[in-house]
Amino acid sequence: ASCISLCAFLIISFFLSPPQPAPETTEIDIDGGIDQDIFDINQGLHTCFLSWMQERNSIIGDNYRWPHVIPYVLEDTLEMNAKGVILKAFEQYRLKTCIDFKPWEGEKNYISVFKGSGCWSSVGNMQTGLQQLSIGANCDRIGTIQHEFLHALGFWHEQSRSDRDDYVTIVWDRIQSGKEHNFNKYDDKRSDFLNVPYDYNSVMHYSKTAFRNGTEPTIITNIPDFIDVIGQRMDFSEYDLQKLNRLYNCTSSLSFMDTCDFELENICGMIQSSDDNSDWQRLSQVPAGPNTDHTNMGECRDSGYFMHFDTSAGRQGSTAFLESRILYPKRGFQCLQFYFYNSGNENDRLNVWVREYTSDNPNGTLRFIEEIKGSPETYWQLHHVSLNVTSKFRVVFQGMKGSGLSNGGLSIDDINLSETQCPHHVWHIRNFAHLLNTSSAGRDGLIYSPPFYSSKGYAFQISLYVNGTTGNPFNLGIYLSLISGANDDHLKWPCPWQQGTMILLDQHPDIRQRMSNQRSVTTDPLRLSESSLNYTWDRPDKVGSEATFPNGTKYMRGPGVGTNAFLTHERLRSRNFIKEDGVYILLTLEGITTAASTTATTGSTTQPEDPEVPAFCPDNPCENDGVCLMVNRAPVCRCPAGDNWWYMGEKCERKGSTRENTVIAVSSTISVFAVMLIVTITTAVCLKKKYKQGKEAKENLTLEE
Repeated sequence: ASCISLCAFLIISFFLSPPQPAPETTEIDIDGGIDQDIFDINQGLHTCFLSWMQERNSIIGDNYRWPHVIPYVLEDTLEMNAKGVILKAFEQYRLKTCIDFKPWEGEKNYISVFKGSGCWSSVGNMQTGLQQLSIGANCDRIGTIQHEFLHALGFWHEQSRSDRDDYVTIVWDRIQSGKEHNFNKYDDKRSDFLNVPYDYNSVMHYSKTAFRNGTEPTIITNIPDFIDVIGQRMDFSEYDLQKLNRLYNCTSSLSFMDTCDFELENICGMIQSSDDNSDWQRLSQVPAGPNTDHTNMGECRDSGYFMHFDTSAGRQGSTAFLESRILYPKRGFQCLQFYFYNSGNENDRLNVWVREYTSDNPNGTLRFIEEIKGSPETYWQLHHVSLNVTSKFRVVFQGMKGSGLSNGGLSIDDINLSETQCPHHVWHIRNFAHLLNTSSAGRDGLIYSPPFYSSKGYAFQISLYVNGTTGNPFNLGIYLSLISGANDDHLKWPCPWQQGTMILLDQHPDIRQRMSNQRSVTTDPLRLSESSLNYTWDRPDKVGSEATFPNGTKYMRGPGVGTNAFLTHERLRSRNFIKEDGVYILLTLEGITTAASTTATTGSTTQPEDPEVPAFCPDNPCENDGVCLMVNRAPVCRCPAGDNWWYMGEKCERKGSTRENTVIAVSSTISVFAVMLIVTITTAVCLKKKYKQGKEAKENLTLEE
């Protein structure tokens, strides 16, 4: 009866209202378009709760240390996007420290991560068994999650240090009444800063606007240049890592393997092969290019080196091998990242190999991984190569001279190797400083990436507001949209639980010291557009608007989901985001339900349970692109709908539309219409009465609590 009356209500509504125009592509801000910090998100927490947190967590000592491998549980209450970002935060801990995380298997003490009111954690291991850590609404930023886990590992806020008054001034009369305890300072008996200098750049530092009661800052840095630096939530700072590694006696990182910028003459222990007929040279410039290395870009005197293979001389087929030191893998997968400069010929090529050592081949066996070639360019290009090595090995770079005239050769610099997953795609935006200086805020300053495909076959695109939106200028705004692609007829729609991660790369030569900025969005297949009954992540040709590629090809672009407060221009210029007048955005779109919780020390991989993810039917009986979900172990079809059409029935087998219903209205008898109207009115009255009773019951329950 409810289904019939709902259909009747929709039909009557469409009789009385004209057809709506086709939907335009919209942009949805995951954070409401506000760059909220932790204290902003936590404004709703009760004062008594905050005071209890401060009192309970005042003692720091060896008893409050966690083991190096910390058991955890991701509770069902967590948002799906938050679960994926938490796993990414764990990867940063593994890359830069000796701290690891593993799914809880009955250990005495463990961290229970759940969706509570705001972002918060106890300080240190409280030895209470289950220890809660809240990642609430809008807390799903990697820097915020790193911040909360640093609390759990035993760290206070940076401005709570005993020596903080030497570096910042707290303006007490600008702080909201009742929030003063957030600025407490702890003496040497309760807080140890581990002989590390005060860190304005710490991910644990409050920003200048923390808990302010007006528009003036509550924290003023004694060195004015740092007033807009404090409060970053991009990544660990260098001093954050120093303190954490000292506190837990880390001598190495878990998933980091090697880095080399070739500044030292020993070229990081790399060796030249004796089996080739040429060598790589350590140079600071080449007449045909590059004119500088990538590390320093020529800004430092008597430094700035890279490795170069000369293809301007010699015969076709000449080769040179450059091999890394011997490396010992733990996880079975690696990502090799390096910058490449081709000033030779388009037929010259760089081959990447691995030399694997086993008991059967103690002298090593070469295995080909990837060939890199292309037309010569006048700039350094970032490359990623995925490896899957399980025995000790060396990375081998082979330069090979091709046919044709060459005035230069092949160069490599800033090599990083880690046991992490490589990004799926790279968007290189050149002449970025020019875009910053000439683009206006709003859509006139909007640029689009090339189209990309996920491993599942979904086509997507990134849009970037270089100078911010009209409502939020001087910020980078970034959005991810699904676009029409070649595989759309064979994919599940609406797109289910794919997490898109957008990383603005900090191009520091050492991957451990990078402070890249990233945001993630997840495709909830049941999320409805705010302005219509359309699913946000449905097929772009249903919910999107027409767009055109630079070559004139037309396509459909779905709604963009992201944030207009991705990164301020001040922070953009504070790190090595812009280098050689270009920026790199690393992109991945992958299934979040298959995001593995991986333990670096053991190499084990477990699939976390995600009860929050609706279970899709093994076989989809739904017609017309309906989505089948298991509800109480029974298949239920969720039928698609548009502004002036919808599908209905148990299998979405019947379609209704404004035009069809207009015909029905003309041809139907008055009695049928009257029956439908009576059913609708009766149902509306019943629902109103039921809603009123439910509301009264809810109010009574709230009062009881």
